[in-house]
This record gives sequence, C-alpha cells and structure tokens, in this order.
Amino acid sequence: MADDPSRNTTARADEPWERDALRQLAQAALTEQRRSRRWGIFFKSLGFLYLFGVMVIALGWFGSREATRQGKHTAVVRLTGVIDGESVASADNINAGLQDAFADANTQGVILRINSPGGSPVQAHAINGEIRRLRAKYPSIPLYAVVDDICASGGYYVAVAADRIYVSKGSLVGSIGVLMDGFGFTGTMEKLGVERRLITAGANKGFLDPFSPMSAPQRQHAERMLAEIHQQFITVVREGRGKRLKENDDTFSGLFWSGERSVELGLADAFGDSAYVAREVIKEENVVDFTPKENIAERFAKRFGAAMAEGLVRMSGVASARVR
Repeated sequence: MADDPSRNTTARADEPWERDALRQLAQAALTEQRRSRRWGIFFKSLGFLYLFGVMVIALGWFGSREATRQGKHTAVVRLTGVIDGESVASADNINAGLQDAFADANTQGVILRINSPGGSPVQAHAINGEIRRLRAKYPSIPLYAVVDDICASGGYYVAVAADRIYVSKGSLVGSIGVLMDGFGFTGTMEKLGVERRLITAGANKGFLDPFSPMSAPQRQHAERMLAEIHQQFITVVREGRGKRLKENDDTFSGLFWSGERSVELGLADAFGDSAYVAREVIKEENVVDFTPKENIAERFAKRFGAAMAEGLVRMSGVASARVR
C-alpha cells in the first residue's frame, strides 16, 4: 500500500520539536543530578567534620596542659600506668601538671590521684623531688595522694612525698623493693648446638647479655647496685612517712598490702577517694583536672621512639632496674 504523503510531511515537521523536548529533558535531568551530587558532597563533608570533632574531643588530640579555671577549686593531677620516661606518667608530664596546679591562684589544694604499679626509679625520684619543692614553695597549698586500685613500688615512691595518703580498703599499697629481670638462653643454645660469638672491649661489656653466662662477680655487682637503689627507696619512705610508719621485718621486703592493712602499718593515713578529699579535707568540691594531655604528634613520636628503644634494648640484652 502506498504511503500517505500528508503523514510523512507531518512526521518531518514534528522532528525538531521532539528533539528539542528531549534535549531539554536531558539537560534538566543532568542539572538535577549535579545539584544532588553537590548536596551529597556537602552533607558528607558535614558528617566528616562532625566525626572529626568528636574524635578530637574524645581522644584529646589537641589538648594542652592548660586547665579550665573556674574560681576556687581543688586541683587534680592523675598519675596512671607505668612510670616511665616515654609514658604519660613520665616525670616531665606529671611535674608539669603539678607546677600548673600549684601556680594557679585559685587552687585550694592539690590531689595527686595515683593508679600505678611502679616503674623507673629515676622518674619516680624526680616526681618525688618536685612534690617536695612545690610544697616548700607553696606552704599554704596542701598536696594529698589518693590511691585508686594500686600504688606500688615507684607509685608509692611518689606518694610518700605527699602531706597525707588516702586509700580505699581494697587498694594495693607497698612493694618497697627493686628488681632487674631478664632471661638466660645459654642452656638452650648448648642443646641446639648454637655458638654465641660476642666480641667486647672491656671484660664486663657483655654484662647481662642473655646469650652469655653470668659470672659470680657480675651477679654480685648487680645485687650491690640493686641494694643501693633499694636503700635510696627506703630512705625516701622513712623521710616521707616519719613516725607514722610502723616498721617491721616485712616493711621493705617488697611485699604489698591491702589499703586497710596499709593504714594499720602506717603506709597510708586514712580511707577516702578523690571526691571525699576534695569535699571533706580540702573543703572545695569544684575540681579542675590539671593532668597534661598530649597531642597526636607527641603520642605518635613517643610510642614510635619507645618501640624502637625497646627493640634495641632487647636486641642488646640490656636490663634496667625497676622499682616494682
């Protein structure tokens, strides 16, 4: 059947209009798609900023040593974890917080809140000395040590510098002693047929190498060194506790006791947590935390440095004394 000429003419005349309509629809769809993408990016950015802000607040990445001061208050500095030069419980960190706390004109008293199993005798001694200095410089501001779960060895070394020590009945207190630990693999190496080739300049340069035997003179030297550090610890405890300390054969043996028993032995003074001391002893319930907070860069640098140092120490077989 022949095509209708009038129909073909109408179809050709309608083509430009259809194309234009399709083009407009496509452009409108593209514009809407772009607009939706922009809004999506905007809301995703807001979400990212919100999460980042929450992380900053939660982790204290950009925290500083400055506390928010709001009138008269009880200042708190927290000593938590192993006392070590590369940890948050380092002498530099704790002493900085104590200095800020004492220097604040609104501070009515300072609480050193301790929860530590011990650590470096050098770091503990530095904190103890700074507490004594600050107490002498600011005689009107008392400093009280408040024990959470544990205040042992180096932690107790620090605590005895306080005016008074408060504990909970279930706290662990004491462990006045010093140790140096490590491993010896000489017997294992002999069984495996492994020969240790260690060349030193100096007869005792390989002292405490875990793959070499320890001689009697070397053991005696280590024991003398630990005895010296132990005596320093004992002297600090006696000076700090004075007549309150009820010494017996076990006092300086390295044993530790419950908080209840520690009060009986004169190792601590009374029972109470930080809230009790602030409210009933210092008489100022408004508490301001002066514990320094590290930023993210400091944390990474310290942890990386500590890991590298620990690895080198383990490789070299060097042991360090710890008041634990």
